[in-house]
Amino acid sequence: MKIFVTGATGTVGRHVVDKLLAQRAEVRALTRRPETAGLPSGVEVVAGDLENPETLADHFEGIDRLYLVVAGETQKVVELAKRAGVTRIVLLSSASAAFEGDPTGGFHRAAEVVVENSGIGWTHVRPGMFAGNLSDWAEAIRAEGVVRAPYDAARQAPVHEVDVAEVAAAALLAADEGKIYTVTGPESLTKSEQVRALGEGIGREIRFEELTPDQWRAHVKDQMPEFVIDWLLGLWAKTVDNPEQVLPTVDQVVGRPARTLREWAADHRDEFS
Repeated sequence: MKIFVTGATGTVGRHVVDKLLAQRAEVRALTRRPETAGLPSGVEVVAGDLENPETLADHFEGIDRLYLVVAGETQKVVELAKRAGVTRIVLLSSASAAFEGDPTGGFHRAAEVVVENSGIGWTHVRPGMFAGNLSDWAEAIRAEGVVRAPYDAARQAPVHEVDVAEVAAAALLAADEGKIYTVTGPESLTKSEQVRALGEGIGREIRFEELTPDQWRAHVKDQMPEFVIDWLLGLWAKTVDNPEQVLPTVDQVVGRPARTLREWAADHRDEFS
């Protein structure tokens, strides 16, 4: 079986490649810059860009299954895959695809619909909040040992990117299809609990200071676009009364419990020190 991995040098894609190689699958990996990809030996690395599907046309030859990230011209990419005889697409989507009225979710759901309507077998992998999002706190932790954020009571279940990759790799190798795997971490944590878990993982005490939404908006206004600030504040406000659920997907698909935020922090200790 030969599998084409798009986004192969990304946060999840690099681990998907590793997991597929461990199962002795043949892997063709897409990256914009093969010369700096740093992927393992045995991987066929090809140059291309999902934003420019014409760069991909020759890369689908001999491919059985496709790991596809939501980016670029999904419709055209899927058409190329179908024309080449690809029999399964595993789409890295987002848990937000299930949220009505969510702009990020709408973008991901639109890509899911393209895949579902293609006539190719499919599976969607929908990660919730990535633990890697907490890397946004790294600079403040390194400088002051403090995290300032709003909505402490907003509970989310941060998921390790390796767990997402293992679910995706399992879906690529599985015989069944037509499934939606929503992937979460093993604990739904308030922000102060997230900070505590980070501190335990990196071996450093970190303080948490809760800000009002307006204080946080002023704090980050030069760091991210206004629409992202609005989206995050809205999401956190919702999860105060509707915490993110912890789902057993990793255990069910991979056969072991999901990694904790403490474990993620230990794996990423260098970012915070």
